[in-house]
Amino acid sequence: MLKALKKRRAIRQFEAREVEREKIEKLLEAAIYAPNDRMREPWHFYVMQGDSLKGYEQVALNFLEKRFPTKPHLVESSMEAVTKTPLVIAVTSAIVDGDENATKDNVFAVSSAIMSMWLMAEELGLGMVWRTRGVGLVHDTALHTYIGASEYEHLVGTLCIGYPAEEITSPKKRTPFAKKTTWL
Repeated sequence: MLKALKKRRAIRQFEAREVEREKIEKLLEAAIYAPNDRMREPWHFYVMQGDSLKGYEQVALNFLEKRFPTKPHLVESSMEAVTKTPLVIAVTSAIVDGDENATKDNVFAVSSAIMSMWLMAEELGLGMVWRTRGVGLVHDTALHTYIGASEYEHLVGTLCIGYPAEEITSPKKRTPFAKKTTWL
């Protein structure tokens, strides 16, 4: 398991080929086994391919043009990442009305589900990046509205998934755990 964790990378460049439905279903199956408080299973997955992915691209373009009206080069480079992604899964977490702590616990569970998907993607020969800012649209209502999420769902991540078009060979630099650990 440690070897798999060390190997995991954010992949942003994908081959121009579809991800098979069987593999998408394996990603989703891996997600639902994530730990979650009181078995609320607070996640929901919005899978975008084909026409729905084109719709996401338009939502992202509208967002970027509004955010960077004087920087068309930035809009263009950001959109290249979106248009060359064959599969996007938006993941939401359930909001528990009147219970802020349960709502936070749900976000933690969904984050764990996303990590499970990431490890499964690696196992399936897929690459993935978990986007939140920018074209991840987590902090904007446009994607929430586009996917039809309810008012009781919080968008946690936009997962861009595909077959890696990039080879990563260098080890990932991490601060040793000893520098980030206090033994009590």
